[in-house]
Amino acid sequence: MRIISNLQEVSEPFPASVVTIGNFDGVHLAHQTLLRRVVEVARPRGAVATAVTFEPHPIKVLAPEHAPKLLTPLERKAEWIEATGIDLLVVLPFTRELARHSPQEFVRRVLVNPLHTISVHVGPNFRFGYRQSGDTEVLEELGGQEGFQVEVLPMLRVRGERVSSTRIRELLSEGLVHKAGRLLGRPFSSQGPIVAGLGVGHKHTVPTLNLAPVEEQLPKIGVYVTRTKLSGVDHDSVTNVGYKPTFGDHRLTVETFLLNFSGEISQTEMEIQFLYRLRDEIKFQNPAILKVQIQEDARRSLKFFRLLKHFQQHQP
Repeated sequence: MRIISNLQEVSEPFPASVVTIGNFDGVHLAHQTLLRRVVEVARPRGAVATAVTFEPHPIKVLAPEHAPKLLTPLERKAEWIEATGIDLLVVLPFTRELARHSPQEFVRRVLVNPLHTISVHVGPNFRFGYRQSGDTEVLEELGGQEGFQVEVLPMLRVRGERVSSTRIRELLSEGLVHKAGRLLGRPFSSQGPIVAGLGVGHKHTVPTLNLAPVEEQLPKIGVYVTRTKLSGVDHDSVTNVGYKPTFGDHRLTVETFLLNFSGEISQTEMEIQFLYRLRDEIKFQNPAILKVQIQEDARRSLKFFRLLKHFQQHQP
């Protein structure tokens, strides 16, 4: 997949393209359906399957005080978009100048002239142009004028839940990571460098790996059954997202305890996949009581993984 951030990088002669447009935060099941539909339509026509997205998130520019925590950083978002088969990812720098484009200007400057768009595929809530004045009806009208087709995919629901980045953030803020993963089509995860902690785990409870401070969305404060990936290898784990209240006042940390593991960790990066919420974070009277609770958390987590393995082995 080719990634560009400037439409001037689109050189002539450029073949026709089939396009979708969106923030694609989380690249959830609805996004995946949309992206794969673009690939499906583009391939038999010999067109370039193209996704157009924005960096940073438009709300961060237009109303930064209301900007959501992102589900995925750009680099990870690009990886998941590529996995759907998209050929070209256009990452447009979102500026106030771009925000002032009318729907007509956006269509002509982005879709028509550089990308030679023959087909556009969007979700039912798609909005574009100055003050979001363009909707799917406006897009269809402009498509008729400029010679491209428009397909509006219906809202996707999973077990009655609408699939959207906003709904996934709501579920994560409630600690319902299993439901968020259901809408994502994979477990919600956080990744980054492994950093040194305060050493209280090694000294008082159990040794943990600490994730560098995360700017993106995190689940609700608490303790979770997790899977921790190191150099592509999955390790069953239990993870605390919180402030370590038993040891005083600390910044928000994400620390994971690998189950059934011994040895040294040489890796400098990790990814933590959140599978199920066990409990709230609690301030204990002393580290010894906390250690007993962590052992109970580990026991429950191991039981979770045994049941998960049993279920996976007996799936039809």
